[in-house]
Amino acid sequence: MKPGEIGTRGPAVTEAFDRAAGSYDRLVAANPGYHRHLRSSARRMCLPGAGSGLRLLDAGCGTGASTAALLEVYPHAEIVGVDASAEMLSRARRKDWPESVRFAHAPIESPAEAGVRGPFDGILAAYLIRNVTDPDARLRALRALLRPGGALGVHEYSVQDSLLARATWQAVCCGVIIPSGFAATGDTALFRYLRRSVAEFDGVGRFRRRLAEAGFTAVRTATMTGWQRRIVHTFVAERPVESGRGRDER
Repeated sequence: MKPGEIGTRGPAVTEAFDRAAGSYDRLVAANPGYHRHLRSSARRMCLPGAGSGLRLLDAGCGTGASTAALLEVYPHAEIVGVDASAEMLSRARRKDWPESVRFAHAPIESPAEAGVRGPFDGILAAYLIRNVTDPDARLRALRALLRPGGALGVHEYSVQDSLLARATWQAVCCGVIIPSGFAATGDTALFRYLRRSVAEFDGVGRFRRRLAEAGFTAVRTATMTGWQRRIVHTFVAERPVESGRGRDER
């Protein structure tokens, strides 16, 4: 492992995001389709109407790009954004939000530390599960925060199942992401970690099984457009409705 390389997930990744927070929005804005794809994942959750009466959780909200996607698709919902990075949250909070949106600083492992409690009608986790130390435990925890019948949307990289996707990902990282990250921040550790973590993460089939093993049902997937086709995916799954309970029961 090279000096300064991020070798583990969890706290080390949070610290790296803290250091990169000042440049994060500028970097993702240069990624074609980044914000549009987040909105696509929010829509694919298929929550009713414009979100009136719904509570939504943005798990791992970062600087608020995924929060903005939820707000655009479900403008009448109550939205809570949670992130472990204080610096990323600071950037998110500086933006202009309606009163229906609030943010909480807490590790996704224990959002109750910041007063964030379910049930939620929908949870969006964008670029989160790949970065946690125990994906299975985190998925079970997210499931517990959903009401019966509620939807989890996971917006995530997954390249293991496609040789073309793996090759494209490596080429884009080496030719664009790592050099651009260094130019913006003077450091490459986070961007080298991004390359490696995506390459090592579950393929689509394996992650679908992981969701089922965590107790989710109705698992479905869709990919994105442009160069991120077969690289970035939406995974949508539901917390099953318990026998004898309706979808509207809390």
